[in-house]
Formats: sequence, C-alpha cells, structure tokens
Amino acid sequence: MKAHDGMYIGGEWRPAAGTDTIAVVNPADEQVIAHVPAGTAADVDAAVSAARAAFPGWAATPPAERAARIGALRDVLAARKDEIAETVTAELGSPLPMSQMVHAGVPVLVAGSYAELAATYAFEEQHGNSTVLLEPVGVVGAITPWNYPLHQIVAKVAPALAAGCTVVLKPAEDTPLTAQLFAEATAEAGLPAGVFNLVTGLGPVAGQALAAHEDVDLVSFTGSTAVGKQIGATAGGAVKRVALELGGKSANVILPGADLAKAVNVGVANVMSNSGQTCSAWTRMLVDGERYEEAVALAAAAVAKYVPGERVGPLVNAKQQARVRGYIEKGIEEGARVVAGGPEAPLGTGYYVSPTVFADVTPEMTIAQEEIFGPVISILKYEDEDDALRIANGTVYGLAGAVWAADDAEAVAFARRMDTGQVDINGGRFNPLAPFGGYKQSGVGRELGSHGLAEYLQTKSLQF
Repeated sequence: MKAHDGMYIGGEWRPAAGTDTIAVVNPADEQVIAHVPAGTAADVDAAVSAARAAFPGWAATPPAERAARIGALRDVLAARKDEIAETVTAELGSPLPMSQMVHAGVPVLVAGSYAELAATYAFEEQHGNSTVLLEPVGVVGAITPWNYPLHQIVAKVAPALAAGCTVVLKPAEDTPLTAQLFAEATAEAGLPAGVFNLVTGLGPVAGQALAAHEDVDLVSFTGSTAVGKQIGATAGGAVKRVALELGGKSANVILPGADLAKAVNVGVANVMSNSGQTCSAWTRMLVDGERYEEAVALAAAAVAKYVPGERVGPLVNAKQQARVRGYIEKGIEEGARVVAGGPEAPLGTGYYVSPTVFADVTPEMTIAQEEIFGPVISILKYEDEDDALRIANGTVYGLAGAVWAADDAEAVAFARRMDTGQVDINGGRFNPLAPFGGYKQSGVGRELGSHGLAEYLQTKSLQF
C-alpha cells in the first residue's frame, strides 16, 4: 500500500508546502500504516488556483465529453476495486466483504449513474419566450468524512464534474489513502489537469481554509452537524453556496401488522453493517407495546451474530471508541436496560465496541436523542401510530428512516408524515438515482441522482 507524500494539484503530485504529516492508523490493530502530508492554507490556495484555471475549459467541454470522462473514471474504479477494498479495510477497519461490496462497489454504481446523467441532463430548457441555461457553479470545495471514504468522494465529485465544475477535495484525515487512490483514478481516466485536485490535512486547518477561500464558489460538506453549522456560517458570511449532509438519528418504525422478525433483523443489520458509523443508520427501533418484549428478544439474538473482529469491525479511532462507550455508559446511567453488549471493550487490541442493544429507552434519554455513531440500538415502545410518529419526529434530525407495515400503502401513509429526507418502505433497496439528504439539522441540499447534479448548477434565463 503506497502513500503519496505530496498533494495532487494541477494534474501532478506536488510537494506539500509544509513538513507536518498525519499518521494513518489501522483501527483493527492500532498500527501506523502510512503518513500523508498535513496540508496548510498554502496548499489549499495552490489547489484552488489550479481548479480556477481549469474551470473555463472544463465548463465549456460538451456534456457528452464530460460524460465520457466520468464513464472512464467509473471503469478505473471498477478495475481497481480489490485494491480500493483492501485500502478501506486497512484505514477504516471495515471487514473485507463489506469493503468489497459497499465501499468499493457502490461508488462504481454512483459514478456510472453520473456518466449517464451528464450525457442526458437538460442543461437548457425553454419556458415561453425564455431560454433557461443551467450552468456550472464554478470551483467546488468538497470536504468528505471517513465513514464511507470513497462513496462520499464520488457522491460529490461525480455530479460536480457532470455539471462542469472543477473540484478541490479535502478528505477526512483518518482515511486519506482511499482519497489518494481516487486521485490516481482521475488521472488514469484522463481528466484534464486541474479539474480535480486533492489536499490532505486536518479539518481545522486545511478544511477551514478551503471552506473560507474566497475563490471557492460552493462548499459541499458531509460530517457532523456541529461542524456543518460552522461551515454554513463561514459560507453565509461570504454569500457562498453550501451543500450540507449532516447528522441523523433515524427511526425504524415497526407498525403492528408488520413482519416483526424481518423488520428487527433487517434493522439490526442496517446499524451493524458499518459498525454503526452511518449517519442514516436506523438506531431507534420503535415497536408497539404488545410486541415490545418479543422485539427486544429478537434484537438481542440478532446482535449476537455480529462478533467483533469478524462480522463487525472496529470504530475508526480511539476517540470515537471512547465517545461511543461513553454513550453506552450514559444510557445505563439514565435507566435504559442493556440486553446485549455493554461498555466493556470486547477485544484487547483495536478500537472495537460491543454491539449493544438497549431496551426500556424513553424518547427524552440521551441515547434516543443524540447521534452515537456506533453499533448501538435503542428500542422504544409506542402506544399508537400518533405516538410512534411523535417519537419518530421528536429529534433535531431528519435524515432517514424506515417503516414496516402489513402492506406498502400503510407504510407509505405513515412515511408521508415523517419529517425526514429518505424513508425505506418494508425493506426498500438502495437506489443511486434517489436523492439523499435531510430535513431540519440533518442538512441542506441533496446528493445522488439528478437532484445531486442540480446542487452544482446555477440558473441563467435569456429573454427573447
């Protein structure tokens, strides 16, 4: 596994402006596997300058040609999927099958969807005596998280490229090696110099410099709501556009007529699949009183299959491990009942947390309100559908959720009343063309599909 010791700027790997580095740690064994440069404001400025210089040419490139380059990028990612999966496993700790199927596989689907959209999207429309032009916003500053290191990059970069924008990426400091592989892939796919640029570094330094840079036209950020608020404030002060995909506390609502075993087992798998490090994870399971204890028993049995170090990986770093264990202790302190797992570390080495299920959770408890970002499920009891809706909507978040019912029509009727951006109906499958994003403090804007492409466009009307 090779780490570059420079930044990818203007189509080449350049030495960093400073000498500081970031250690990349394998969270499964706590060993340092690489070092990457810790970028500074000077590195960001060089990358933004390269992106600005490349913008006129890329914006003027016909959509069909942009589509071809994105298609080539998809093909490179597909060809290098094994290397990508191994890299994600090394720096994130995801079990290899998960890395192969999701972390390496889903970005190929998303890149392919934007290759098709770039070729077919209506960048020009007629409305009466007006021609409406949808033009690229300009230079995009993309700041991505560690939990889905390649998917989050592709979900920002691919639509930005399809729109005709140029990009400067600042990836999470925990997973920079995957971002470096992506930079290599853009070169191999034949993207013109400066269209994509990469600066590794710390969020408060390189990330802040990118968000505040006066020559960045749009900041696209995925991460915590707290940091999103700071970026939104910075961008707002400069009257700069933002797209924010932030935190979540999603509800898995199981209505009385639903298949309880299926709903519980799929719900547990949803949370455990990335060690709970998924902003849209259904971490609150809502069950009617009559079937509550049965659901608790089913959840405890399901979680027992997720053995740390085998089916469930570690958390990304020691700080995250301590944070999640702190939430588990808080749940116990506030009176919730542990039916699986607990705060004790399951393994002596690695940043593992025991997959944990809480029963007797009430809506006002900390574990039912705050985003834990770990393998922790809270099971809440509701009295009737209105009570279930009140609990489901009763947080500051509104990113995702799930509804299970005897039939789709009943589930849809409930989902329409939920204050959330995406709802899975009776186990609905991932769709790379469906918009993803949140209500309330879960963010601003959407990613994926045509809605994700629209985030990177601005509108001009010509009157005749």
